[in-house]
Amino acid sequence: MLILILGVALWWAAHLFKRVAPEARASMGDRGRGIVTVALVLAVILMIWGYRVAPMGAVWWGPSPMMKGINNLLMLVAVYLFAADGMKTGLARRLRHPQLLAIAIWGGAHLLVNGDLPSLILFGGLLAWAVVEMIVINRSEPAPEKPKEAVPLRKDAIALVAAIVVYGIAGMIHAWLGYNPFGA
Repeated sequence: MLILILGVALWWAAHLFKRVAPEARASMGDRGRGIVTVALVLAVILMIWGYRVAPMGAVWWGPSPMMKGINNLLMLVAVYLFAADGMKTGLARRLRHPQLLAIAIWGGAHLLVNGDLPSLILFGGLLAWAVVEMIVINRSEPAPEKPKEAVPLRKDAIALVAAIVVYGIAGMIHAWLGYNPFGA
């Protein structure tokens, strides 16, 4: 469990470093980007490894067909928000933090079907991080002006198709790893 907790803590620290200690981060210059990148890669490795080896511990709830359906719908929304932000679609330009919102939705969706202690640490920890990150950014930076030019709906449609493809691939990977998100 310690490996998982260290991974989540390192993820928080690497992301919040720029907000909590802006002078220290700025003094590192371009070298700081590399250090943060290495820290984030290490955090992801620790989270995956820690989650895989963590003892199940207490289990408060498990997946039900209804919760799996809600989880799957929320996951499609989360993947779409990532795709929409990458393509700068009309929806993404109207939201202040589409990727952080996607992480929050991802974490919440996974908590609906995983009520064990390692899942609460991983998914709950990243959900809490996304919310805290949005609050910190909103307090430290003024809201950017919304672009006035319209974005073609075609971009939103392409982002939706891309999200469905990525969602399907992620579902197949989950099934391959033994976590079937679609079946019983």
